[in-house]
Amino acid sequence: MDRKLAKERIEKLKKEINRYRYTYHVLDREEISADALDSLKKELFDLEQQFPDLVTPDSPTQRIGGQPLKKFKKVRHEQPMLSFNDAFSEQDMKDWLERIENYLKSTSNPELRTTNFYCELKIDGLAIELVYENGTLVRGSTRGDGIIGEDITQNLKTIEAIPLRLEVRSSKFEVPRRLVVRGEVFLSKKEFARINREQKKEGKKEYANPRNIAAGSVRQLDPKIMAFRKLDSFQYDVATDLGQKTHQEEHQMLKVFGFKTNPHNKLTNSLQDVFKFRNYWEKHRDKLLYEIDGIVVIINDDKIFEAAGVVGKAPRAAIAYKFSPKETTTIVRNIKIQVGRTGALTPVAELEPVIVGGVTISHATLHNYDEIKRLGIKIGDTVIVSRAGDVIPQVTKVLKQLRNGQEKNFLMPKKCPVDSSKILQDGVIYRCSNPQCGARHRELLRHFVARSAFDIKGLGARVIDRFLDEGLITDAADFFILKEGDIAVLERFGKRSAQNIVREIQAHKKITLPRFLYSLGILHIGEETAQLLAKQFPISNFQFSIKELIQKYKKLSLEELQEIPDIGPKVAQSIYNWFRESRDIKFLGKLEKVGIRIISSKFEVQGSKLAGKSFVLTGTLQSLSRKEAKERIRQLGGNVSESISQKTDYVAVGENPGAKYEKAKKLRIKIIKEKEFLKMI
Repeated sequence: MDRKLAKERIEKLKKEINRYRYTYHVLDREEISADALDSLKKELFDLEQQFPDLVTPDSPTQRIGGQPLKKFKKVRHEQPMLSFNDAFSEQDMKDWLERIENYLKSTSNPELRTTNFYCELKIDGLAIELVYENGTLVRGSTRGDGIIGEDITQNLKTIEAIPLRLEVRSSKFEVPRRLVVRGEVFLSKKEFARINREQKKEGKKEYANPRNIAAGSVRQLDPKIMAFRKLDSFQYDVATDLGQKTHQEEHQMLKVFGFKTNPHNKLTNSLQDVFKFRNYWEKHRDKLLYEIDGIVVIINDDKIFEAAGVVGKAPRAAIAYKFSPKETTTIVRNIKIQVGRTGALTPVAELEPVIVGGVTISHATLHNYDEIKRLGIKIGDTVIVSRAGDVIPQVTKVLKQLRNGQEKNFLMPKKCPVDSSKILQDGVIYRCSNPQCGARHRELLRHFVARSAFDIKGLGARVIDRFLDEGLITDAADFFILKEGDIAVLERFGKRSAQNIVREIQAHKKITLPRFLYSLGILHIGEETAQLLAKQFPISNFQFSIKELIQKYKKLSLEELQEIPDIGPKVAQSIYNWFRESRDIKFLGKLEKVGIRIISSKFEVQGSKLAGKSFVLTGTLQSLSRKEAKERIRQLGGNVSESISQKTDYVAVGENPGAKYEKAKKLRIKIIKEKEFLKMI
């Protein structure tokens, strides 16, 4: 993306994020999920990293929370209550650590090196600050905008987990004159279910998630409502300097002072240990009594933490490493039409690859044209993609405010993209008028991956049919852009099966020219004709591009094609037409784009003994296989054909010859038995 487009995108992202954050943090209402909002924030952060001169003070990456509400007394924090930037992948975490180390090298503290990391479960609740004087709770407040929060002391006093008075449980410590600690207020899953049962019983609207109840509860003017909702709280930070040297020590202090801390938090010694911690809790979070949406990773050494400083709204030396989102945002690259086995046309969104539900996906079905109109989706739109459990990803919403005017409307084609037949509408279903179209399309895809073509194992008939039905492929080139997540979400596939299929496909991007020509399914082009055609394009290098192939074959005239041994008028016309059909050239271009490369054959011509001679094989040879015999003829400069014509020089006959033997006698073609054939080769 160039700077101009980046600037436009950044401005639109800032506007929308601010709007969504206001409804989320201030009004306690979700217009889009927290996962989707995180995705927009991450896109903005990445763009600003790429174009740092476009960062402005009003960017959501430079601020902390929502504005404080007017109905509570305002409280100024002694130190800013910062929030965290987000990471969604191991690479994001490595980039984060690299940024810290590069920053430290550029400061006067180049000897500082990150050593270990303190990991905390990231609870989906509301951040609070507690102030104690001479051991007594005197004030509790919300984060607010990070500088000024809301005084909610009376409400926080109703939470049993928050001590009203400190009791030191160690002779090493004494109650400080003033202590400021920070933590999180949250609602347990059990209480969330109980409150929603009460709401339902009273005919009221149920709450969307525990975080909304927690946020709404602490802002209730009547503390009795807060008490009824039975919130809980963990503390995780000591903002007062008590001589602590590590973040781990702060947690130990909190426990000594009588605060409730999370027993699952852990000190780790490497990023690999951080990854293990995060992945473990992503798999086991259902066992917890409360909701978490990731982990917080903090440089444990307080000296390094302070030296790293703050960038925008977040400390450099801490980050929120989120779990795989169930919803995320991405961009619709294209909308293509997939023709199913019955000829039904299904629109499919090609997406910028994105992680959702733990897997990377690049496709999402749009079901039918009515669904496209209902969503109001255009090519180029930013959309929310959702995946719950093992359900196939769905486009659930279009973020129309992020449009830049370059989006394109999608219209259903009037002709079938496979065979150009007329499209008929049957209710919400659009269908090719040729009843054989879908079946032929399926057979062409099977032919493409067959043993004599690309030879891709794992793509059997049932798998291809399933990919067609789910809208994952529209042509054979789509095999090569499939992501594991596109397949893993399908019933009866799973992650390992998806990995195997994608690995096998990616391993077959290089192919010899004869096999490539055969894979295209050109009418009348079998294996032998493909070999003959390939000889018209000698390979000087180890590999060459499809673009070169197109240029070569488009130059061949009908007369030149018919001069090739064993290629008659009908076959020549088929080849000539295929390489001039725009749809076929577009398909070849797509194969080039996905990385298909043509390489030299495994065998090389070892002599010219049979140069210019054309052979037809019939019957079973005892000394070698049909494939070995063909290969040997070609190595000696000869040609092999599947059919007999006046251009045939020899018919090699084995046991139980077929109709070709009789035709050879009729045309008086030279017939040789196996013994004589072996002498020749």
